[in-house]
Amino acid sequence: MSGGANPNGRGRRFAALLVKETIQIVRDPSSILIAFVLPLILLFLFGYGVSLDANVVRIGVAVETASEPSQSLAAAFRASRFFAVTDARDRRELEPLLIAGGIRGIIIIPAAFGEEAELGPNATRIQVITDGSEPNTAKFVENYAQGVWSNWAAAQSGSGATQTISLEPRFWFNPELRSRYFLVPGVIAIVMTLVGTLLTALVVAREWERGTMEAMMATPISTTEMILGKLIPYFVLGLGAMAMCTTIGVFLFGVPLRGSILALVLISSAFLVPALGQGLLISSATKNQFVASQAALLSGFLPAFLLSGFIFEIGSMPEIIQLITYIVPARYLIPSLQTVFLAGDIWPLLLGNIAAMLGIGAVFLVLTARSTRKSLE
Repeated sequence: MSGGANPNGRGRRFAALLVKETIQIVRDPSSILIAFVLPLILLFLFGYGVSLDANVVRIGVAVETASEPSQSLAAAFRASRFFAVTDARDRRELEPLLIAGGIRGIIIIPAAFGEEAELGPNATRIQVITDGSEPNTAKFVENYAQGVWSNWAAAQSGSGATQTISLEPRFWFNPELRSRYFLVPGVIAIVMTLVGTLLTALVVAREWERGTMEAMMATPISTTEMILGKLIPYFVLGLGAMAMCTTIGVFLFGVPLRGSILALVLISSAFLVPALGQGLLISSATKNQFVASQAALLSGFLPAFLLSGFIFEIGSMPEIIQLITYIVPARYLIPSLQTVFLAGDIWPLLLGNIAAMLGIGAVFLVLTARSTRKSLE
């Protein structure tokens, strides 16, 4: 019986193929760089260098008349831990600072504020001017100023009997609204995209350039064996990169992991199927490292970064772009990771996303098999 028909021969042949791919990964410095060094850089960059939180915002407070109520409100702004206050008597003193970016907003306590305060805190008015060139910061200034004013008004009214409605906001899953809690899971998705798509496309394209892929095709291995031999080592490498990033995110950056390790592994495994399939498809279609890297960046990394909800909310995108996001695997990975980290094992959500990723991955693998079969012919 020939080696091609002998199951034991196929097993030994496939095991040898896995060993060969593993040795190639270990010997290739670029594989280690992309799989372990680049993820560390991205994690530290987004964990420490990038923050969407506005903990201290520079503002100016213009008190037009030094009445007791206006001075009391100005003191409330100075006492807030969210503001670094520059005092002034006239708004015109603060406008050049706002234009130059020295402050991000101006709180104007008008001259009639003291008279209005005599009628009750609910009759008082202040003006808030913000720098609209940075919409997020402008919204922070507006919300924080509203909070300071509301607290001051409640304190002035004593027990708060004049307020018929009392709002007590509660933020589930991320009570302190730390941007790091959703940036780190997003970075893990970007890392797995790089390991799955970019690294696979580069390494396999390099084999095409060096001629080792043609030599492999001359052996009795089947197309399925060759594809699985390429997928499994990088699948394990991707899970290793995920485990490293998760460990750093939890123990160094303090991101909570409220879900189970099982859910995390299932989600990551499901995502690696389309990521690796896309990388193999790109390499088999281009057979050139430079073209493969550009194609992997344009079709893998950029959609994962821009169209997955990592940075920009999908609901705020144009409808045509929202439709395109349905074919981006990271669109399903990032909310799944955020759910497992911050909320827990919400299986109805997770299973739907896992099915979507596996479906996209099946399409990539079928296209890869067809492309590779044509090359074998």
